[in-house]
Amino acid sequence: MPIPISYNVRNVIQRPWSTLATTIGIALVVAILIGAFALASGFQAALVETGSDSNAMVLRTGADSEISSGISLDAAHILKALPDVAPGPDGRPLVSADMVVLMNQPRLGQEGSSNVTVRGIDPPSLALRPRVKLVAGRMFAPGSDEVIVAQRIARRFAHCGIGDRLRFGQRDFTVVGQFTAGGSGFDSEVWGDNAVLMPALNREGAYQSVTFRMRDPSRFAELKRRLESDRRLGVEVRTERAWYAGQSRLMSTVLRAGGILITLIMAVGAIFGAMNTMYAAVGQRTREIAVLLTLGFTPGAVMRAFLFESVFPALIGGALGCLIALPINGVTTSTTNWSSFSEIAFAFRVTPAGMIAGLIFAAIMGAFGGFLPARQAARQSLAMTLRAG
Repeated sequence: MPIPISYNVRNVIQRPWSTLATTIGIALVVAILIGAFALASGFQAALVETGSDSNAMVLRTGADSEISSGISLDAAHILKALPDVAPGPDGRPLVSADMVVLMNQPRLGQEGSSNVTVRGIDPPSLALRPRVKLVAGRMFAPGSDEVIVAQRIARRFAHCGIGDRLRFGQRDFTVVGQFTAGGSGFDSEVWGDNAVLMPALNREGAYQSVTFRMRDPSRFAELKRRLESDRRLGVEVRTERAWYAGQSRLMSTVLRAGGILITLIMAVGAIFGAMNTMYAAVGQRTREIAVLLTLGFTPGAVMRAFLFESVFPALIGGALGCLIALPINGVTTSTTNWSSFSEIAFAFRVTPAGMIAGLIFAAIMGAFGGFLPARQAARQSLAMTLRAG
């Protein structure tokens, strides 16, 4: 016969200060765990959401990033002329051969600098990437020394306001607009006209990637096989979404692993706090344990009761940790993308899965902290318990 839960809850309430200390300790551990998961989820989402399953992305065979890729001008012309490329509303093919380079730029309001991705694009790029929206200023004029800057980058780097000038190579480029890209990786880039950026940066021999909208995405496997077997091209083809998902895998794994490691270190202290609280509770309630055993409750029931008294406040701490972590949802930060060695801005993303993981971890901490004291309570013999009482 199980011991009534109301009995356990009443005992938890009767030791408010020790219970509060345990609950707060577990809440802080859970909040850090959820924060680490939110950091990794935000980074991963920024890259995964960059791509579209309807777009094919072509890079040099063996390239592990756009920076290390190279598509010859002849190969780019062949790709642009493919009948598999879908036309845009104006009838022109939705394809963009992009130049991608890293430029070191000073940070805004603080010392130091970091790499920023500069992308030279073709005119159809905005139609090809509909999530990119101008939010201030205007689009750069084709053939001019003008660029547009992602709004998230403009907040973090110097000389990115509208009217400011950015120096690339030996030329100055005027910032004429700012854009957002729906939280994707493009939110960390500077865009300009290929025809101007390539000679300014001595990149006239090749593009880094070619992206186009597929006329029939369901035939991607056939298209991939055909292009990759064409010896004139020397390329590999993926959907845009699959490419950026692969780019996010390493860094998101490192962020999650680092967060879990830090959390485990902190969890040791929380577990010992819960254990001390429960050992004290067992020591103070020997007479109660004797009464429970006399009434016919089994040692297993006693053990489960004390485990509940450890897990219950831990779950409350887990819920409190979820509430503490919620305000970071949507907060923008940045880090270096190890795949491209460029700065990428993204927002923390607190997910239901992360909060559930936090609650489960809180319950595990409570169970670990309460197991040994609960086993001690269950192993006490009735005679010894009565004498101690």
